[in-house]
Amino acid sequence: MSDALSYMLQRLSAAILAPLVLIHLGLILYAVEGGLSAAEILARTRDNLIWPVLYTLFVLAVAVHAPLGLRNILREWLGWRGPLFDGLLAVFSLGLLAIGLRAVVAIS
Repeated sequence: MSDALSYMLQRLSAAILAPLVLIHLGLILYAVEGGLSAAEILARTRDNLIWPVLYTLFVLAVAVHAPLGLRNILREWLGWRGPLFDGLLAVFSLGLLAIGLRAVVAIS
């Protein structure tokens, strides 16, 4: 992947993540302040299509953003490069995607 494409994808995923993180943190504060139990939270997420859509978008953005950031850090600090390194980060991205989508299915 070219550095320009990597840069654009990371910035786009960050732009998507920023409001989603704020929404997620707001929901956590609301749930904690309201004294909602885990069962009550899950009952609310299962009754509404918006939450699986919102969190699927969140997971997709994380699966793009985190490996690209890690790629940049490891390239700069350790000088790691090449197709094997990029392949390992692709596996990491797929792992994040699988774990995240499993969580989305759990709240759906």
